[in-house]
Formats: sequence, structure tokens, C-alpha cells
Amino acid sequence: MPEETPDDGVSTPPAGGTPTPSGETPAVSEGGAARPDASRRQQPLELGKARALSDPGESALRRSARPLPADPEATSDYSGPPPAPLTGAPLPPLTGGRRPGGSRPVGWHSPSSRTGAQFASDGPPAPPPRQYSKAVIAGLSALTLIATAAVGTAVYKAISTYDSDVDSPLSRPSVHKSPAPIPTLPDPTVTVTVPGVPDAVRLQKNELYKAGKLAAANCTEPTVKPNSQSNILKYYKGLLPCLDAAWQPLIEKAGYKFTSPKLQLQSKKPTGTGAAECAGEENVAFYCSVDDSINISWKNDLERYQEAPLEARTWMMSTMAHEYGHHVQEMTEMLTAVWSRQGWAKTEVEELEWSRRRELQASCFGAVFLGSNKSTLGLTGNRLRIWEYQTKNSGDEFNPKKIRDHGSKKNQWYWEGPAFKSANPASCNTFTAPAARVS
Repeated sequence: MPEETPDDGVSTPPAGGTPTPSGETPAVSEGGAARPDASRRQQPLELGKARALSDPGESALRRSARPLPADPEATSDYSGPPPAPLTGAPLPPLTGGRRPGGSRPVGWHSPSSRTGAQFASDGPPAPPPRQYSKAVIAGLSALTLIATAAVGTAVYKAISTYDSDVDSPLSRPSVHKSPAPIPTLPDPTVTVTVPGVPDAVRLQKNELYKAGKLAAANCTEPTVKPNSQSNILKYYKGLLPCLDAAWQPLIEKAGYKFTSPKLQLQSKKPTGTGAAECAGEENVAFYCSVDDSINISWKNDLERYQEAPLEARTWMMSTMAHEYGHHVQEMTEMLTAVWSRQGWAKTEVEELEWSRRRELQASCFGAVFLGSNKSTLGLTGNRLRIWEYQTKNSGDEFNPKKIRDHGSKKNQWYWEGPAFKSANPASCNTFTAPAARVS
């Protein structure tokens, strides 16, 4: 019996070649040397080390691996529909809603399930007729009769009037309402620029010079004794209504607006609107056009009264009349014009001349007031001589600073003396006088 040779998968190579695992003979080059196959590499023929099936690692691999679809017990996402039940096996119950009954006809020709008419063929029953009471019926009947009678009466009157008009058409006049007048449109507004009045016209041709004499106000001297600061103020305030009553008619006659000035004692501190320019103390009283105020120097008045009461009261009366004369200049716009001329003066000499013309006119206006009221103010006899002496001895010669801004004592009397006698502002046109009369 021939000996069996185990088949290990290696064939016997032919002569001149080395056997390969697949039984192929490699190519032999010239000279008998075998050429290696570049596309194939010889793999090792040894098997790996065997492992027991009871290895823990193998059981873990088997548990984690998914069964193949060929496995009858395998179920996966790709295993297809469930297997059909066996023949003769009971069917599982179905789940879900159930509909009773057998087959139902469907389609357009199936009979409707409604058995009766959808709407009733007869309408709703009519409501019973409304019944009115006898009182309502009687009231409606009465109203109907009244309305019928009124209409008949109106028709009868219309027919009667028509007949009378036809019989005598001229028996009554035909009246027609005139149409409403067409409103007259107002004239278009025309802006007219009024040329300003030159300063020279205001000063030399003022309407006050043509207004006439200053009428007497018939007022008396205040009875208060100016022996204190408060009494001095009361004395001046007692003279103020008399000056207002005397000058107001003449100011308004000249075509200007009259206002009453303020009266206050001199103060170092400004008080009121624009009082900064009117503040300060002087040896004499002064007028401030910023707030139309007369500022009194009460300290000098008190000293004079303590020395000579009658002379002091005469001086205070003349001082009040002079300062009110500046207010007359303010109301007649002469004060504004003279300040303008003084401001445009080119030299100090010219400026002082305008100042003297202003002050001499104020003294002249004061003399006009005193002359028109000399009887009631008591400027007669000895007191008149006191006033004349004070006027003739008041001027720039007595100014400690030697400033020639009020006029000489000679010119003081030149203007005040005639004005006291005439009581007319026309005597006070210092702005047309030659320079010698206002020196």
C-alpha cells in the first residue's frame, strides 16, 4: 500500500524552480537565476497561537458583536419584516379603534342618512294684533282734528290775502330788503418815517414858550418845621403837590405828557432802577433824569434852619422850585436836547456854556412858579427881600471849586428877576441868548 503523503498546500516544484505556496513556478531569468515577483510578497505560513474558547476576552467580544443577518435569532434594523406565523397558530389580537357594523355604501349615489326635511315649509305664526285703549284713541283723534283745523285756517288766510292783492295790487307797497353793503377794505398800512426834531428846535422853539403864563395854584407853604431829617423831607413833600398843580396844565397845553417826579433824600448807596447814576451826596440838591428824582441835601438845610429859620425856609422853597424846573425841562424834552449838545461839545469851554444855559433856565422856571404863587406862599415884604438877596448872591463866584457851570450871580438875577414878575416861561429862553447873558 503506498504511503500517504500529507498535503500541506505546497506542490513540488518543477526542475529548475522553487515551489511557491500556490504551486506556481516563478520566472527564471537567463543564467538560471529566479526573478522575484514585484507584485507579490511571500507571506509567512505559520498560524497564530491558539486560544481557548473559555477566554474572558472572547466572551466579551461575542457579547458586543452584533449577530449576522443569517442568524435566525438575530434582530436588527436591517433584518426585514417579522416572520410569518406558523400554520394553525392563533392570530394575535389587533389594537386600535373599532367601527361597528358591516360594509357601508360610499360614493355619489349612496342614500342620505337624513330622514326629514331640513327646513319647515310654513313660516312662524303671526303675532296677535296690538290693541289700544280708548283714551289713546280719543287723544289721537283730537290731535288729528286740531291739525286739520290749523291747516284749514292757514289755507283760508292765504286765499283771502291773495284775493285782496289781486283786487287792489297797489293797496300795499312792495318792500324789498336792500342788500347788505359791501364792506370797505381798510387802507393799506403806510409806514411814515417822521424826521427827528433837531436839538436846536427843541431848545429855541419849544412849544412851552408859547403856552402862556403859569396859573396860580393857590397853595400855601407847608407848616412843618424843618428841624430834623424827617421833617425836612416832609417840608419838601408838602411843596411837591403845589408844583404839580401849577405846571401840569401848562405842560399838557404845550403838547407834552405830564409826570410827577420822585422826591428823596440824598443817599450814598444806590436805590431803585438806574439809581447808580443818581447816588452820592452833594452840598446842594440835584435832579436825576435817570429816574426823574429830586434828591435833597438835608444836612445843609438843617444847618441853615438852626442858624436862621426864615432864611432857611426861603432857600428851601427856591431850591425846590429850581430842581422842579429841571423836571419841566425833562417833560418838554429840552433836558435831553441840551445834554446832547453838551455831549457833542468839542471843547470844555463850549461844554460849560451849555451847562450854564441849562442851569439858568431851571432857575428861571423856578422864579416863574414863585412869582405866580407869591401871595399864597408868603413871598412878600421882608421875605421877598430875603429871596431877592439870595438870588443876587448865588452864582459860580461862590463855588469853592471855581467851576463855572451854573452862571454868575449877575446873570442869575438877569433871568430870575423878570421871570418872577412875568410868571411866563417865555421869559426863560436861555438858548437864544448871547454868550454874555449865560456867562
